[in-house]
Amino acid sequence: MSRLEIKNLHVGVDGKEIIKGLDLVINTGEVHALMGPNGTGKSSLSNAIMGHPNYEITQGQVLIDGVDISEFSTEERSHLGIFLAFQYPVAIPGVTLANFLRVAVNAKLKAIDPESKGMSLVEFRKKMKATMDLLKMDHAFGGRYLNDGFSGGEKKRAEILQLAMLEPKFAILDETDSGLDIDAIRIVSEGVNSLAGDNLGVLVITHYQRMLNYIKPDFVHILFDGKIVETGGPELALKLEEHGYDWVRDEFDPIEVDLQKA
Repeated sequence: MSRLEIKNLHVGVDGKEIIKGLDLVINTGEVHALMGPNGTGKSSLSNAIMGHPNYEITQGQVLIDGVDISEFSTEERSHLGIFLAFQYPVAIPGVTLANFLRVAVNAKLKAIDPESKGMSLVEFRKKMKATMDLLKMDHAFGGRYLNDGFSGGEKKRAEILQLAMLEPKFAILDETDSGLDIDAIRIVSEGVNSLAGDNLGVLVITHYQRMLNYIKPDFVHILFDGKIVETGGPELALKLEEHGYDWVRDEFDPIEVDLQKA
């Protein structure tokens, strides 16, 4: 079992603190959901974990199996087993999905073993076709330019294919349901469920319960004002679906708390 541990994390963007002392532990084999209103720091957290240079860790640690990766590059974090599925995947015209994946897979193999020569073209094609079959994807999808002209659902399915091929320890899905209709959410969720297991820990970042109808979380966390203010089981997501976030604001808004103390 591997562990992703976030300790007292503080993250700033352009000098403004967004994450304000966040603690979270995810073990492989677990599915966690992170929910919260807009502007509370959900995407900032995912970017900070992945090492985006615009998100500065000013205090605290991000650890994988006890190793502090807070100063590691994004590439190093990826090779150690973190995968981030973007809310808005970028198109790369002229680069096929298959070629992109082969370079990424071989880079990871090389990082693990400097003597590795990577997967041969035959090995890679066999693995990719088997993975696409598992995800119920047309093999022709691999020959298309990465995200170029893709629908919202196709972009997200391409992200899940990357997840499956790279076999990370931890997958962060940053609002993967954003812009998708119900059918696309179901298809993408089925792909995630087919990959979930003892060797993968999943953090699903979402506003809404609807994706959690398909990806069943073990733990649900509410992020508000840069901190996790409440943790529970799937019933917590249902409470948010029924009552919205007003009760969270009423209970945890620091301005409201200060006014009540005055």
